[in-house]
Amino acid sequence: MTRKQFISRYRTEAERAGQTFDMHPVVILAQAAFESAWGESILARVHNNLFGLTAYGTPNDYWHGGRVSPGDSRLPFRKYGETALSFLDYARLLRQHYPRAADLSPFPAAFAKEIAYSRYISEVNGDNREAYRRGILQISQAIAITINN
Repeated sequence: MTRKQFISRYRTEAERAGQTFDMHPVVILAQAAFESAWGESILARVHNNLFGLTAYGTPNDYWHGGRVSPGDSRLPFRKYGETALSFLDYARLLRQHYPRAADLSPFPAAFAKEIAYSRYISEVNGDNREAYRRGILQISQAIAITINN
């Protein structure tokens, strides 16, 4: 899937999640692109999880408890019946547990910094906070340009 195809395919789902949880859809799309390698990860392609959300916590309106541990992963990840549920669950998670990041979503640079330096990512799992911040910001900018052209 090309980047334009990714944006075209998931833009409506990001907009719906953004409207439902008062977040800007560009950063939602950016995080989905970053976490799923533009929709090419196994979690995205096979299990409809575009955000790499782990299967901790209790089921909710969007995640019904499905779990999967793809490949050699020791972590359980959420499995969704459709990608729209992944977008809604991600936006719900941010609004409930990372409200400052959600509030900053109209400002990609501020959002990227807030989410990268929050508990959302874990350096214990090998995540690099500064690389994450830069990646989310760069992808947000590329998506905004694509949408506005």
